[in-house]
Amino acid sequence: MSLISPLGGALVNAFMGADEQRRALSDDRPSLTITPSAAADLRLLAAGAYSPLAGFMNRADYESVVGSACLADGTPWTLPVCLPVSADDRSGLREGTCAALRDASGTLLGTITIHELYERDPDREAREVYRTNDVGHPGVRALFEQSAVLVGGEVRAVPSGGAEFPSTPSETRAAFEAKGWSTVVAFQTRNPVHRAHEYLTKVALENVDGLLLHPLSGQTKDDDVPFEVRLACYKVLLERYYPQDRVILGLFPATMRYAGPREAIYHGLVRRNFGCSHFIIGRDAAGVGSYYGPYDAQQLYDELGGEQRLGFTALKFEQSFYCRACEGMASTKTCPHDESARLILSGTRVREMLVKGEAIPEEFTRPEVAQVLRTAYQDR
Repeated sequence: MSLISPLGGALVNAFMGADEQRRALSDDRPSLTITPSAAADLRLLAAGAYSPLAGFMNRADYESVVGSACLADGTPWTLPVCLPVSADDRSGLREGTCAALRDASGTLLGTITIHELYERDPDREAREVYRTNDVGHPGVRALFEQSAVLVGGEVRAVPSGGAEFPSTPSETRAAFEAKGWSTVVAFQTRNPVHRAHEYLTKVALENVDGLLLHPLSGQTKDDDVPFEVRLACYKVLLERYYPQDRVILGLFPATMRYAGPREAIYHGLVRRNFGCSHFIIGRDAAGVGSYYGPYDAQQLYDELGGEQRLGFTALKFEQSFYCRACEGMASTKTCPHDESARLILSGTRVREMLVKGEAIPEEFTRPEVAQVLRTAYQDR
């Protein structure tokens, strides 16, 4: 058996060669300074993580995604992938021309062949995609802080240096094939890994060839645990508590949008491009605060056509926890005891405990993980 096909049937590869990079550096072309979030999307587009997208969305795809959670041709896709530009930058742009894309320091990141200049409706996008226009929502606030002027067009990107862990679809697919896997389950979290995560992934691993632990390595909220700390937690957990030959640790270099159900499905679609046939959708997937119901993402998966249309299998889990009466990990489906016997800590509560120097219970997370977190917060 072979790995699952990417969306559209083939991976996009839009990385520049050496000659193309030299031309982009020497040509007299307009330049756009892009945000770290747009730079992350540029790399993901070039690597094929957003296949079949080959560039930032034009108006037809943008409007279709916002209103119907699919591209203009009907391909399922749930989040806009857009390039906002300032009014000053827009004045120097023309459709059909090629512009350089640079970071704040002026470093060349890639190019875009401009197909279309248009304006988004941030309020409508917020209501449709985030299900709220409350600026207290971090994703909505970020959206409203951006320019409403968008550039659509195909991109090319400067290749990045090699990473310690696979971070592109071609790299993860090659790693899966080397191990002889055809069915792979992906798991993502922006929070430090704990026993409930371990429980979900090991239950999932009973049913597939391999597991891709795929933490998000891009931008998150300021009060989230830094990526370097979360990665260290994964490393110590993998060293002692997972079968080495059945797990791969990779990186997902995207920006967290906190869009709840829409983002959870996007995460699954992208993992399909990375070669994963299965994706774990747990409680309050990709959510923040109280903006979404605990299982809205699982419901949206079904509403959008499930496996038949989206192409990946969602492994749906209810809330998991340590039950003192059961003396082990359980979920609301398997535990008969009331909440007084259950140890459940939110990410916010864990961060509060770390800031105050309080001990994290071993029933919640492995001692090695707790030590990584304590050390990181003591250093801060």
